[in-house]
Amino acid sequence: MQKVIFLVDMNAFYISCEMSQNPELKGKPAAVAGDPKKRTGIILAANYEARKYGVRTTMLVHEAKKLCPEIILVPPRHEFYEKKSKEVMEILARYSPVIQQNSIDEAWLDMTGCEALFGKPVDAAEKIMKAIMNELDLWCSIGISENKFLAKMASELKKPLGITELWKRDVPEKLWPLPVREMYGIGRQTEKVLIDIGIYTIGDIAKSDPAFLAKKLGKYGEEIYRLANGIDESEVLENPQVKSKSIGRSTTLPENITDLELAKTIILKLAEEVGMEARKQNYKGRTVSIVIRYDDFKTITRQKTVRATYLTKEIYAAGAKLLEENWNSKKPVRLLGISLNNISTDEVEQLSIFNLSGGEEVNEKEEKLEKAFDSIRERFGFDKIKRAVILKDDF
Repeated sequence: MQKVIFLVDMNAFYISCEMSQNPELKGKPAAVAGDPKKRTGIILAANYEARKYGVRTTMLVHEAKKLCPEIILVPPRHEFYEKKSKEVMEILARYSPVIQQNSIDEAWLDMTGCEALFGKPVDAAEKIMKAIMNELDLWCSIGISENKFLAKMASELKKPLGITELWKRDVPEKLWPLPVREMYGIGRQTEKVLIDIGIYTIGDIAKSDPAFLAKKLGKYGEEIYRLANGIDESEVLENPQVKSKSIGRSTTLPENITDLELAKTIILKLAEEVGMEARKQNYKGRTVSIVIRYDDFKTITRQKTVRATYLTKEIYAAGAKLLEENWNSKKPVRLLGISLNNISTDEVEQLSIFNLSGGEEVNEKEEKLEKAFDSIRERFGFDKIKRAVILKDDF
């Protein structure tokens, strides 16, 4: 039986969520944008009316206003978008038991063998699109193929409200003429390397010597050679968060910092989010990692082994220790991140002398306390309860 994979990609997701709640934005150029007084002052998502003026994601707000003076800017509401994303995934779950969410606004579905229930792939895609539109007032595009890569590429070929099939037999005609930058996974740096060696289209990659590509790009060269030829053997994985063995959060700072204590406060905020997500999924991790990116864009990562935990206090303690050991007050920092790795749902732990001497009871109390925090945040919003150190030094 031939595989049938869908990639459902929500169109202009953030601003579409805002338009679904505020119909007055419809038909007018509008965008979700960060604070222009800070480094976050960029366009996060522009609707199609704004795109007609040349407004694009990641464009600075003042640049967008030059192109479209009448653009309506809406501040981001990430919790609201997470909620709408969950509603989208609930609709998708009606059509396939195997869903891999790739980001907040897109997911792969393994639709193999579903024709008896929903009809041919295009018919099933139309049903999904109509359900999302009628129930959530949101638009999407859907790519259909026999593997994840081609489904993703197909979803990009027609937006908004596009349903596109891209099978291996279609690759030479539909995929090969596209410039290399339009290939999923290729960024500016890889594009530059490829152009420097005379490779301009996806077809050029497909017809190149894979050994030559590997020499220039390492294993990634071999990977893009296979993908350019429509070959992708990766499976649609349920719950990929466990497969990736990591839950992480990072933030680009409004301004560069050199203050260690301020950095710890930021790491604590991020650790709160990581811990809350880990507890929600009942995942405990045995490694805590931090990321520090400096103003010259050089990045370091450091990690520390911990007992299996999802407690914010313990995640933060490990992260703060790593910061102390690796902080350089002479190098301004622009991004910080923390993650919980080596995740497992196995609750069986080897008891230590600390557990036997009352430590286990303390940890149970801490778990109950942090889960109580989680319940309050889920009901009233993440910012409704904060630790004192964050309130004292809110960044």
